[in-house]
Amino acid sequence: MKVGIGILGGGTVGGALLQYLINEQAAIVAKTGLELEVRRVAVRSLSKTRAFPIPVEIITDRPEQLIDDPSIDLVVELMGGLEPAGDLVMRALQAGKPVVTANKELVAARGAELIQRAEEKGVSLLFEAAVGGGIPIIRPLSESLAGERITRVLGIVNGTTNYILTRMSEDDLGFDEAVEEAQALGYAEADPTADVSGADAAAKTAILASLAFGTWVSVDAVYREGIESIEPIDLRFAATLGYIPKLLAIGVETPTGVSARVHPALVPLDHPLASVRGANNAVFIEGPQVGQLLFMGPGAGGGPTATAVLGDIIDAARELLAHAQVAPRIRFAPGRLRDFGEIETKWYVRLEVADAPGVLALVAGTFGEFGVSIKSVWQEGRGEDATLLLITHDALEANQRAAVAALRSLDVVTEVAATIRVQSDEP
Repeated sequence: MKVGIGILGGGTVGGALLQYLINEQAAIVAKTGLELEVRRVAVRSLSKTRAFPIPVEIITDRPEQLIDDPSIDLVVELMGGLEPAGDLVMRALQAGKPVVTANKELVAARGAELIQRAEEKGVSLLFEAAVGGGIPIIRPLSESLAGERITRVLGIVNGTTNYILTRMSEDDLGFDEAVEEAQALGYAEADPTADVSGADAAAKTAILASLAFGTWVSVDAVYREGIESIEPIDLRFAATLGYIPKLLAIGVETPTGVSARVHPALVPLDHPLASVRGANNAVFIEGPQVGQLLFMGPGAGGGPTATAVLGDIIDAARELLAHAQVAPRIRFAPGRLRDFGEIETKWYVRLEVADAPGVLALVAGTFGEFGVSIKSVWQEGRGEDATLLLITHDALEANQRAAVAALRSLDVVTEVAATIRVQSDEP
């Protein structure tokens, strides 16, 4: 029996998936026993030139036709964005068709609603490719580790920003130059805002935290900072101090609730994440029974993402042929979301100050007023002005912010030039 597939979207991932399904059809049959036949591909523009041409007999610019086509058993959504993708996915599920998507924005925003509709209709909504690109992370969380009480997820979930930061740190490229290179290699979109602002990583973090802790975490509840404000001077100082910058996704379950955040952090050079270079992703999963598990692999590009999508297609196709639900149901329980300000963090602070006696004492005293102590300090430069580099001990995030705000009012502080959080030595 053949399984008819409809693909919404013919961009980078859609083209890579279509190429694989057509060119490797015999290999897929030999390996899985499944005949996967692409019967329709919906695109925004019929005239657009594509790296892998879509056969004219299956291309359409009317996605609703694809959803309503009775010959299509399974829908793959690779359009991106909230709409019309969200409406089309809901229509497909309502029609009793399983859906595979790589749309992290949609899953983060409407995942709970879509998962519930899929369950009501007895089909699956699969989204392995929505978080880790080619890294299998959704199945381990929802299946292999379903019985484990996950306490923390930590990792690099945006290959584009990791590539940019790698090139800036290791090859002294400027931010704009590194972004342009990432775009030329297909890692970054023409408009890289979603990547460099942390929005893409925040959506993925919301999904990871929701699955890990069993409490739905909306993307709006994820604290977010991007990499746009990181300056080359801080990359040089970080290297001197034994750190490398990464955009980290962090989710933590505490006795008082779940916290999720995305922000740049200085990672010690001997930390496992420090060696995750280029467009690769890596995610730590931590629990009391399994300890720490590390998942690592390519996190950007059409090929790796299409591979994860294909894995979901195979699962969904097997479900159709078995006339039974193969993927486990994902359920969420009520839970409290903890404010980021209540979490302890460690900071790197770069201050431009007057080079005069007593300056460090004033700075240290200001931190101390808010319960923040200084772990280490370095001075760069001499003369009328100097640069102080500080790393604090762990303290409440809210107190770190308040202390830095108070520093700005000191006459001896010319500028609070940079603040970046510091990751602990442990994974």
